[in-house]
Amino acid sequence: MTTPQPQAAHPATPQAAPAPQAPPHAAPGYWPGTAPAGGVSGYVSPIPVRKATLMDAVAAEWTKIRSVRSTIWTLSIMVGIIVGIGLLIAAAVNAAGSSMNGTNALAAGFFSVMLGMICVLTLGVLTISSEYGTGMIRTTLTACPDRARVLTAKAIVFFALTFVITLASTALVGIIDVGLLEDQAEFASTGGEWLRATVGTSLFIGLLGLVSLAMGTLLRHSAGAITVMLGVVLLPLVVAMFMFTESLSDLRKALFEYSIPMQLSVFYGASGEDSATSLSGWDPLWVMAIAAAVALGGAYASLLKRDA
Repeated sequence: MTTPQPQAAHPATPQAAPAPQAPPHAAPGYWPGTAPAGGVSGYVSPIPVRKATLMDAVAAEWTKIRSVRSTIWTLSIMVGIIVGIGLLIAAAVNAAGSSMNGTNALAAGFFSVMLGMICVLTLGVLTISSEYGTGMIRTTLTACPDRARVLTAKAIVFFALTFVITLASTALVGIIDVGLLEDQAEFASTGGEWLRATVGTSLFIGLLGLVSLAMGTLLRHSAGAITVMLGVVLLPLVVAMFMFTESLSDLRKALFEYSIPMQLSVFYGASGEDSATSLSGWDPLWVMAIAAAVALGGAYASLLKRDA
């Protein structure tokens, strides 16, 4: 009987890799409030999500404008100029004992406000031109692609900040002027004159700041935009002072009447037949509002159509 011989082991043949199986269908993810009813499984984010609004952009712009040192320095200098020079003028007039004929005590604050508004022009330009200079504007527009919303938020924040600071400064100067010069003024300060010298002036300066913001948006260069704004404020008055010929009398009168310093003086009682301007009451505010609307219209068009 023959004994069966064990067979030699054959080398293991390589096995083919199993065909990849299609992964099971992943459960979809949902944001809060978007998961369908019926208990469908899926990831629901714990982070609340909502559509961005204008107030979100306002909050972002408020964080930016109060975080930079230029805002603190510029507004501090502005308050120092308005209050400091206003106090010096009132003290000088009071020490001289001269009477303020044809005006009230609040008129002494005009010169300090006229100098202080230069700080507003500078800050209005820097509010947006500094972002173009550093390239931060690209980050801003990436975070908020709605460019009109970005400019609107900047305008709201800057106008509100300028208005509040100017109102507090002019009110303080008014209190100082009345306390020192009321006896030397020809007329007592009425409630309407107080309102124009504080609220009216603050609105006027705030609107002028919006013109500066628009100029910064159009030119996108800090030095150039500031130079243009200084020219807009000062050049008409300077040019009119050197128009001596009779043929240029109408142009000279128009430049005087609508120059920004003369419009600002209306809030301090410089109006009427004896004044260089025929504007009175709240007229300068409407003129500046129209100028701000036109300037901002151009700024919106520029921001929407031009690359950042």
